[in-house]
Amino acid sequence: MERKLAGGGKRSTAVSGFRGNKQGLPSKPCAHCGREMTWRKAWAKTWSEVKFCSERCRREAKAAR
Repeated sequence: MERKLAGGGKRSTAVSGFRGNKQGLPSKPCAHCGREMTWRKAWAKTWSEVKFCSERCRREAKAAR
């Protein structure tokens, strides 16, 4: 299978490999809105402490207290 590149060239997916499978990442619900959050590399060190999906949810939860 080949994919076209922006410059008009082609790249075989067999050579580059498939690098988009994120099905196996852990997830948990946001403490404020309940939306499902999926693990991000930026949260790698603090995943157990992450409670909110966004700054907006964090601010709204703080204001609701």
